Amino acid sequence: MFETAELGRAVTKEQYAAREPSLRTELLDLQTKLREHGKFPLIVLINGVDGAGKGETVNLLHEWMDPRHLQATAFGAPTDEERARPPFWRYWRALPPRGKTGIFFGNWYTAPIVGRAEKTMSRGRFFQAIERIRLFESGLVDDGALIVKLWFHLSKEQQQAAYDDLRSDKRTRWRVTDADLERHERYERYRKVSADVVEETSTASAPWTVIEAADRRYRELAVGETLVQALAGRLAAPTPSTSPAATTAKTTPRSPPRITGKNVLDTVDLSARVDKDEYERVLPKLQQTFHKAVDALREDNGAVVVVFEGWDAAGKGGAVRRLTEALDARDYRVIPIAAPTDEERAQHYLWRFWRHLPAAGKVAIYDRSWYGRVLVERVEGFCPESAWRRAYGEINEYEEELSEAGVVVIKLWLHVDADEQMRRFKERENTPHKRFKITEEDWRNREKWPAYERAVHEMVERTSTLHAPWHLVSANDKLHARVDVLRHAIERLKARHRQH
Repeated sequence: MFETAELGRAVTKEQYAAREPSLRTELLDLQTKLREHGKFPLIVLINGVDGAGKGETVNLLHEWMDPRHLQATAFGAPTDEERARPPFWRYWRALPPRGKTGIFFGNWYTAPIVGRAEKTMSRGRFFQAIERIRLFESGLVDDGALIVKLWFHLSKEQQQAAYDDLRSDKRTRWRVTDADLERHERYERYRKVSADVVEETSTASAPWTVIEAADRRYRELAVGETLVQALAGRLAAPTPSTSPAATTAKTTPRSPPRITGKNVLDTVDLSARVDKDEYERVLPKLQQTFHKAVDALREDNGAVVVVFEGWDAAGKGGAVRRLTEALDARDYRVIPIAAPTDEERAQHYLWRFWRHLPAAGKVAIYDRSWYGRVLVERVEGFCPESAWRRAYGEINEYEEELSEAGVVVIKLWLHVDADEQMRRFKERENTPHKRFKITEEDWRNREKWPAYERAVHEMVERTSTLHAPWHLVSANDKLHARVDVLRHAIERLKARHRQH
């Protein structure tokens, strides 16, 4: 894998002086075009052998490019805040918006390489982590990102020579640690693991460029040329309707076209009722049980994400309040999801949901969610069909990642029929303190009921998984809906506790 990066390539001072000024100019011009284009971000990954000049390359790019439109992030050991959330949470937060450049040093490749080389990660977990990375990068590329992955290589002898040079100068001696020297003793093991990683994750849409790093001038020109080539090619290419990375992403099962008009919502018994006396008797007991179940999860270092979707006026707000009444205000957060802001539109659509994920021991309640991609954005034409169809797999991958990190994902669709929705709309219009709840958008959405019904059916069909199943709530009777929501949430938390 790395043999061609041990050929002894070098650049003379004269060659470097002849190319460096024009290369910097090209790179700056392309960075300006990227900003003006504003349709995709540039993500540069800096990886490779210790002592190969990775840190110097980050500094070089700050010198060669406009630092106002570039953000570099060096990831070390996870902080307490980061350890309390899924592993990729910190990477999602650092993603650059469209039109900007992000440099990631010590990124998502570090943990699996070190873990496998140091034998703290099993082979199965290692390849699971590699698959997670492929899917993560696939999702970014499908959303438009340009990912340039640079691997800096040194042979074992070249690494030793680099360490000797650094340690011979008291100004740079600090850069070679005891841990670096210990890893050098395991060079062959790291080389083999790194070769596996590069081979498994070099895809058509996010390939690795392996750079021979022993000669500084060659390394710097190679980095600049690689970035210029990648950016110029992407800016000159027409915007594709689908990305090659889509072929590497997981897909979700699809059923054949429906022969009858029946859909999954037809299975909901909308006649279900709970009388007021029973409601007032069971509600406090259910809330107490829910509270205890959340406490038990907290002791197990887990977290909860509750997703509320449903028809307009289906009673989501009332159901949310019955959940929060059972919790300490310091332990939960309700996140109402509206149309994305300009900042959010400049990112991958999942970015704004990643950034609100709860820490271990906490509860996040989403009033509307990432399912807007396959509901309102699909029906209203806010994104192309290729994007919302791709979203099913991306959402399943996202929720699986949350589940693996100890997050219980509870997904609720509150279902009412069209007659009950109309009754509630009229009631809102005729009640002064409820009038603000009814908008022109609600009436427009109602006109597209059949289209939304089809979208809900496919959403449930393609995203109801073992780790994050959908629960359809009969909500024509609000009291029944609130009780059912609590009961299902309790059952999901208890099921997770039984698994552990």
